[in-house]
Amino acid sequence: MNRTLIVMLKEPRAGRVKTRLGRDIGMVDAAWWFRHQTRALLRRIDDPRWRTVLAVSPDRAAATSRSWPKHLARIPQGGGDLGDRMGRALRSAPAGPVCVIGGDIPDINAARVAEAFDALGRNDAVFGPAPDGGYWLIGLRRVRAVPPTLFAGVRWSTRHALADTAATLPNHRIAHVATLQDVDTAADLK
Repeated sequence: MNRTLIVMLKEPRAGRVKTRLGRDIGMVDAAWWFRHQTRALLRRIDDPRWRTVLAVSPDRAAATSRSWPKHLARIPQGGGDLGDRMGRALRSAPAGPVCVIGGDIPDINAARVAEAFDALGRNDAVFGPAPDGGYWLIGLRRVRAVPPTLFAGVRWSTRHALADTAATLPNHRIAHVATLQDVDTAADLK
C-alpha cells in the first residue's frame, strides 16, 4: 500500500517563518530555530514505509531552495489559507493513505507517523491533537474522494481548529493519536 507523508514547510527566512516565535526571540533566531528543527525532523521521519514529500512555500522555493534534503520530493503549496494549501496537498498525493504534518513539532518521529498510518487501517481519518486545540497531524485513508468541504470554515490558530476540521468530515470514522506540542512562542521552547 502506497503511503505518503506530506510535510508543510516554509522557506526558513527571517520574518517569513515562525513570526510569533520571532516576536519573542527575534526573527533571525526564530528562522534559525526552524531551519535546524526541520532538518532534524526530516532525518527522524525519513523512513522506507512511506514516501515523504515536502510542500514548500513560497512556491518558487519548492524548486530552488537548498534548505531541504535533495532526495525528498517537493511540491509548491500554492495560494490560499492553510486549509486551501493542505487540501491541495492531500488531493494531489498518489492513491493510498496520506498524512500531513508541520515542521515545528519537535517530538514527531517515525514511530509517531507509523502510529498514524496504522490508525488509518481501521479509520477514515486520523488527527494528532495539540494541547492548544489544534493538531500536528491530519491523515486520510482516501478510500473515497477528499471532501471538497474539508477545512471549510476552520478557525485556524484557535482552540477550535481540530473540532472545526473534524466537523468537515461527517460520516468518517476518526481516530486520534498522541497529543504533541508545536512551537509558536518562546514559552513553547521549554
